[in-house]
Amino acid sequence: MTSTYQIRITHSLAILPRLIVPQIDRSYLRYRMKMIHAKDMKNFKGEKKVEEKQENLLQNTMQEKAKYYGNRIWRDMSSLGKWLILAVVTGCIVGAASSLFSYVLKTVTNVREEHLWIFYLLPVSGLIIVFLYQKFGKDDGGPNQVFMTIRSKDDVPLKSAPLIFISTALTHLTGGSAGREGAVIQLGGSIGNQLGRMLPLDEEDRHVMVMCGMSAAFAALFGTPMAAAVFAMEVVSVGVMYYTALVPCIIASLIASGFAASMGINPEAFHVTSIPALTIESGIKMGIVALCCAGLSILFCMALNGISAFYAKYLKNVYVRVVVASVAIIVITKLLGTTDYMGAGTGLIAQAIEHGNVRTLDFFWKLVLTVLTMRAGFRGGEIVPSFCIGATFGCGPWTYPGTFPIHLCGKRNGSTVLWRDKLPADIHSDCIRAVWI
Repeated sequence: MTSTYQIRITHSLAILPRLIVPQIDRSYLRYRMKMIHAKDMKNFKGEKKVEEKQENLLQNTMQEKAKYYGNRIWRDMSSLGKWLILAVVTGCIVGAASSLFSYVLKTVTNVREEHLWIFYLLPVSGLIIVFLYQKFGKDDGGPNQVFMTIRSKDDVPLKSAPLIFISTALTHLTGGSAGREGAVIQLGGSIGNQLGRMLPLDEEDRHVMVMCGMSAAFAALFGTPMAAAVFAMEVVSVGVMYYTALVPCIIASLIASGFAASMGINPEAFHVTSIPALTIESGIKMGIVALCCAGLSILFCMALNGISAFYAKYLKNVYVRVVVASVAIIVITKLLGTTDYMGAGTGLIAQAIEHGNVRTLDFFWKLVLTVLTMRAGFRGGEIVPSFCIGATFGCGPWTYPGTFPIHLCGKRNGSTVLWRDKLPADIHSDCIRAVWI
């Protein structure tokens, strides 16, 4: 039998876990609470440090961004200021040179028109031009050399400017069929390139200076600053625009154009008396004329290349070449009995646009004489002569078949008649059957 003492001991041992475990649980819970609290505090402090680090990083990032954009704004503004100054300087210098060039060309043209015997000195002026280029500009590549400079493949020497100035003036003085835009592009490009070499500019900036010089010279001569800026940016590579030169070229063009106007250099202006209404008929006619002009331009380019090959094959001596070409130009001009094809041909352009009265083959003879002149060794340009060729071709009788300009008419016995002696030179009175007025 179990004694009472043993029962009590057993009972005490039985309830002992129930007395101890709650104490252990509460202690463990307090311990866990302390640990969790300490961990939370540690995490809180860690998160606070992370937030502080993020704030510091954000502040540093903001400062770096402000510094970066500030430097970039300063760089862009300083670049803008630099190019504004350079464009103004280029516009003034090139505008002055181009104004002088335009004045000289107009003066020598007036002298030639007043003293037609100077035309017979065309071979002499050709010999002088060839000698100058053989002596001082043997490596001169003309306007193409300016374009190659922008492509980083060549360089335009400063001596190109006086050479092209003198040679173009001699060509116009003695009646060569040549323009002046090619010369003025080379003049402006040479000055712009020299300014870029004188200043501490890198190669890319110097190319922009060449384009500024080209656009400024073109604007001063023709009075078209916006067209001059676009021309300088796109003529270098077909289909490629050098937009980095947009603002400098526009500023230089505007300055040069204003400078030339202030010096009394006024570009030619042709007054269009009437513009026909756009109808289906007139649209078809314009399309046909445009296609014919495109074919004519191809013929012009082929003629330039063909005569160059002919000169290179049969007239290898440059001095003999220029004399033979000059004699041929003089003979053709005397046989035609007109001086309209001398120079750039602006007189013919005015006749075609303002009066619509040109000879049927004016475009052909202007093309022939321009090709003979420009590939023989004379200097100038082909753009204005090509304008003359297009204007006289577009004014030909084939553009509006069956029509011709009526200059004078009168009334006789109630009928409208034409005066026979006032008809255009290419219209014969015996070919007229009926006239509707």
